[in-house]
Amino acid sequence: MDHFSTIAESRKALLSGQRSAEAHTTEVLQHIHSLESALHAFVTIDDDGALASALRIDKEVGAGRDPGPLAGVIVAVKDNIVTKGLRTTAASRILENYVPVFDGHVVERLRNAGAIIVGKTNLDEFAMGSSTENSAFYPTCNPWNVDCVPGGSSGGSAAAVAAGQACVGLGSDTGGSIRQPASLCGIVGLKPTWGRVSRYGLIAFASSLDQVGPMARTVEDCAQLMQVIAGFDANDATSVDLDVPSYQSELDRGVDGLRIGVPEQYFGPGTDPEVAQTLRTALEQMESAGAILQTVSLPTTDHCLSSYYVIAPAEASSNLARYDGVRYGYRAEATDIDAMICKTRAAGFGAEVKRRIMLGTYALSAGYYDAFYGKAQRVRTLIRDDIARVLETVDVLATPTSPIPAFRLGERVSDPLSMYLMDICTLSANLAGIPALSQPCGFTSSGLPVGLQWMGRPFDEATLFRVAACYQNRTQWHTNHPPLGAL
Repeated sequence: MDHFSTIAESRKALLSGQRSAEAHTTEVLQHIHSLESALHAFVTIDDDGALASALRIDKEVGAGRDPGPLAGVIVAVKDNIVTKGLRTTAASRILENYVPVFDGHVVERLRNAGAIIVGKTNLDEFAMGSSTENSAFYPTCNPWNVDCVPGGSSGGSAAAVAAGQACVGLGSDTGGSIRQPASLCGIVGLKPTWGRVSRYGLIAFASSLDQVGPMARTVEDCAQLMQVIAGFDANDATSVDLDVPSYQSELDRGVDGLRIGVPEQYFGPGTDPEVAQTLRTALEQMESAGAILQTVSLPTTDHCLSSYYVIAPAEASSNLARYDGVRYGYRAEATDIDAMICKTRAAGFGAEVKRRIMLGTYALSAGYYDAFYGKAQRVRTLIRDDIARVLETVDVLATPTSPIPAFRLGERVSDPLSMYLMDICTLSANLAGIPALSQPCGFTSSGLPVGLQWMGRPFDEATLFRVAACYQNRTQWHTNHPPLGAL
């Protein structure tokens, strides 16, 4: 096996006795450490924990038992998903030394499936950002070009998977935070329907938008990871109790007669010409495979950005009120409790988090709630209804994932609005609560990946996997890997 083995290849090598989990994990950990000075994909690398898991899996295999569908598979977990006994920081100084006493539901499912968690990946602080430059510790670099961002907020998981530091990864997606870095790093990433995957153990940003999801190098691996983490969880009041279909059974169905809607609003002046042309070429591939392309209109698209950047900061303001230095996390020294809370939050939160807390607090304040938060929620309903109307006439929607390829580190950090515009293609899926998947569909002339986004009906992730698998089978983009020798 090399560093770009699939789930199926890793399992086969383990169960056939070709390679032990311990040997494979040791090799991957060496690979992680060899690249970290260039990529900074991880906040914490858990050498001891990963090797202990590998030894347990080898013991199971030696006893003639199958440890699970992810037996021996190396997984990287975004550092806003809690892991028992393993530091979980949300890339924030305020949680820099927080060690949870329980596993998030998705982490528990990974462990039960035989996965080996090698560490916690970097992100924009509390998942607030589109470049992983807002981490309190260091920015993550894009393995395709270390002078560029990997996207965000799940940039650490995206970079780690793209660079072969993990077979698959977990991210979270509030406004595009799985799909956008997947696009910029040339991998596959899925934001499931809100409620399909448990959020128990996910450090909250905006509760009505947040969703945990899988990241992988191939559609098959993404589907297999989703199969493990999806399903009802009684610990999450927003978890939906619906049967989870077999995603793998959809992968070979093809797209003959399937209707693909192409929203005209997503190919406007703000979309890089190379990105737009790459998407058109990809859609021609789908048409040649038997799909029916249909231009559609989503007139509320223009309101997604303004609606999102009222709702998300408002919910963040409420969720982050718990970080006050009283119960856990960083605490500043002061003479009274009010001064302690003020000093703790001033020192513990970064600039972007403070900006969003202030925006959200203002939107929720007396006299402004109806004018801002209430109106944004009404607009959100219009956006959801607009998308539902179009999805009655087509099976999926196809758009760019990101309007531009990866940009250079530092290029947008001083201009928050231009950074927020990076999410323009992904926000609608979060506001509507629908599933959306990004997959690689080409490269720019400068060698940077371009992502194709599929959006579908609620709880119809299966069709997204079906469409994405068809496109992947007709192309070779997923077989391209970053030039790691140059790192």
